[in-house]
Amino acid sequence: MVDIGDKAITERVAVAQGKIGMAATTRTLAMNRETRKGDPIAIAELAGIMAAKKTADLIPLCHPLPLTNVEVRITSSEPDALKVTATVRTSGRTGVEMEALTAVSVACLTLYDMLKSADKEMVISDIELVSKTGGKSGDYHKENT
Repeated sequence: MVDIGDKAITERVAVAQGKIGMAATTRTLAMNRETRKGDPIAIAELAGIMAAKKTADLIPLCHPLPLTNVEVRITSSEPDALKVTATVRTSGRTGVEMEALTAVSVACLTLYDMLKSADKEMVISDIELVSKTGGKSGDYHKENT
């Protein structure tokens, strides 16, 4: 584990996104928020939040962090896909990029689980860091997101 003891405590924010491609009928099923298992959007958003909080348990050498806010949003941005966006905040000595990426990944996996009975050909893709602020390395904002 990297020693972060000498780093300054700063406000840190990371935003990650990803998508899950699916048949248009499956997307409609998800957006109607009613499957036999329940509301796939609400459950996946909650799963993403829970995953961000457990990132240090999942990723070796990742520091456990006191998160001040985690927000996961699932939207329909394409006729055959859902977009997952996670924003994670903390005041600390290290960033929250891994927490944001973990939140997106688990939310996408949860959507797959919730909808697999309707569509086994779903594809999870394009999981990426969109932006991060705070810390010694400075701010980062991906172009064209």
